[in-house]
Amino acid sequence: MDYSREDERVIDEAWQDLKASCSKICKGEDDWNFIKRAFFLAKEAHQGVRRRSGEPYLLHPIAVAKIVIEEIGLGVKSAVAALLHDVVEDTEYTVEDIERIFGQKIASMVDGLTKMSGVFNADTSAQAEYFRKVLLTLSHDVRVILIKIADRLHNMRTLGYMPKDKQIKVTGETIHLFAPLAYRLGLYPIKSELEDLCMKYRFPDEYAEIQRKIEETEPERQQYINKFCAPIHAILQQNNIDYKLSARVKSIYSIWSKMQRKQIPFEEIYDLFAIRIVFKPLQFPSEKTQCWQIYSSITDIYTPKPDRLRDWISMPKANGYEALHSTVMGNDGIWVEVQIRTQRMEEIADHGFAAHWKYKQAAQNEDAFDNWLGKIRDALSGSTENAVEFLDNFKLSLYTSEITVFTPKGEQRKLPFGATALDFAYDIHTKIGNKAIGAKINHKIEPVTKQIYSGDQIEIITADNASPKPEWIDIVVTTKAKQAIANYLKREREDNISHGLAIFEQKVAQFNITLSGSVLRKVMQAYGCKYKDEFYSKIGAGIISLDNIEKIIKSSSASKMLKFWKLWRDSRKDDNIEDINTQTANQDPEIDKFTIASCCNPLPGDSVVGFKDPMTGRIIVHKATCHELNRLASLFGQNIIKEQIHWSQHKAVSYLSTIELRGIDRMGLLLEISRVVSEDFSINIREVSIRSHDGIFEGNLSIYVQDTDSLNAIMDKFRHIKGIESVKRSIDNKE
Repeated sequence: MDYSREDERVIDEAWQDLKASCSKICKGEDDWNFIKRAFFLAKEAHQGVRRRSGEPYLLHPIAVAKIVIEEIGLGVKSAVAALLHDVVEDTEYTVEDIERIFGQKIASMVDGLTKMSGVFNADTSAQAEYFRKVLLTLSHDVRVILIKIADRLHNMRTLGYMPKDKQIKVTGETIHLFAPLAYRLGLYPIKSELEDLCMKYRFPDEYAEIQRKIEETEPERQQYINKFCAPIHAILQQNNIDYKLSARVKSIYSIWSKMQRKQIPFEEIYDLFAIRIVFKPLQFPSEKTQCWQIYSSITDIYTPKPDRLRDWISMPKANGYEALHSTVMGNDGIWVEVQIRTQRMEEIADHGFAAHWKYKQAAQNEDAFDNWLGKIRDALSGSTENAVEFLDNFKLSLYTSEITVFTPKGEQRKLPFGATALDFAYDIHTKIGNKAIGAKINHKIEPVTKQIYSGDQIEIITADNASPKPEWIDIVVTTKAKQAIANYLKREREDNISHGLAIFEQKVAQFNITLSGSVLRKVMQAYGCKYKDEFYSKIGAGIISLDNIEKIIKSSSASKMLKFWKLWRDSRKDDNIEDINTQTANQDPEIDKFTIASCCNPLPGDSVVGFKDPMTGRIIVHKATCHELNRLASLFGQNIIKEQIHWSQHKAVSYLSTIELRGIDRMGLLLEISRVVSEDFSINIREVSIRSHDGIFEGNLSIYVQDTDSLNAIMDKFRHIKGIESVKRSIDNKE
């Protein structure tokens, strides 16, 4: 069906708007014609097709192309690929058609975008394989990923037309993969908007409440900013610096995350904004020197907080981000973050990759981004059978704070915060990691599992007979280390399985026993193994000796007789006799379908979402704020339950919850805490853990409660105990 006259008017209006943006990137008639051809082909290909909102589908690729130009800063080829990004997937046009009309480069980009669309609509194993293949193009042409991020941004801006279960799936993918990817590619404004939009659709009431409070406090905040900035304006003008000073308010998602993490109200968020100084540097001295000169001028006015100085000029972030951040004590005892950067640094902060490449020739410290792309390519080239494991490991390399450490010869290495000496060893080379037995950190011998920090100088100690241990996988944090250890253990396990199978067959033959499935099951059960590979692997590794195998196999006939007797008795049951155990378990058939997620331990009263486990078919109930739910939604979006789950009102069931306590230690404090729980609320305590140091105590209290109201009542009671400063519900699944 053709578009109506009104549709044509709306399309033409959007096209004229895009043409205005294209004027920034088109250098001649050839560029204009290239974009026009793409527009008219897309218009013909999507003719009559509509989005879920009812608007012409063509408005979507036009909007994506505009984001690519205006918000990411890419050029003509990217705009063309954006206009054509859905043509191969949704119409009869093929990649070969695109190559014939627009050339090999555009066809390659469109092909990558088409495969990327398949990532989130395939089954999990195919999804991981697609994702790996597309991400491998990162180091060849990052524009494919950037256009996909633009596509996701526009889809998020129009997500309101989707049903609730689809919103959970899309927001799960976005918060788990796309926002971290945008962050890692330096697209900070897009990363923040994606996070805000996720919150807007998942938690609309909380989003609206924070937005309202930000607007309400705007006049008071602006008055404070003007007062704070007045002396800074004066000193910068006095030094003849060409600058622009602005105040940046935290994103709504960032504010909400801090409220959730610290369990504090909006009114206790004191770092709502930051001051940003962007200046036009002089030819001499260097940009770095001029940034420090401005920093010095500001600290002449306000006192800095030493532990909050962030020098990303000397050592830029892996995505190319450069700036000098400092937190200073402002008026009325309020800490204020001040960011100092040049115009070049500002463009890199806003446009990430595109600006990084634009300034590549002029900058000396821009190779960090190339190094990161190389690491991503190495990580993705490793084989991974488990799709979930692959996507989880990929995410590890995205959303992390960084540290800079040094080799014995002074070479810099960037690693994620929380990295160990073992991560450092694998970062140098896989062989060094596999043979590591210890480390010299700042010339002091430490275990290889020791966490390392910025500025550390590290030397790895190796031994020829050393090898990776299974527990290392849970200790290291980098994708490269995890994959290297997993690959080694997998090879070792395969060797053990082969060796173990040979030993088992030899033992069975020794006693003239015919090997069958029933014999194998009997032996596996006796040695506590559920799977054949586990059984053979333990034999090969020497964990199972098979000393009692003859006795175990010969006792199997007796067990078969017992099993037959039990089956015969069960078959003789009178159908009219009630099976009490069965009746009790199934008195409410609906209850048996649900399992409370152990990762977030939701309570009645919490907003929850159901997820159908693809293995068991049971519905796992997660808190709506659960990070694990976002991960599952990004991997198994089709398993999100469409219907809203409500807590039963008539079941007197207790749920385990943990409360974190902190305050000033004193005699009798633990007794008062116990009295509140046992006497005031008659609640069972499962576990108490209290630690005291230097007059301060910290503790966890695990109790059984019926709902969030009960939990909140107990927490309020704790807050009135003398000496307790902080009471909050434990959040188990932190990112």
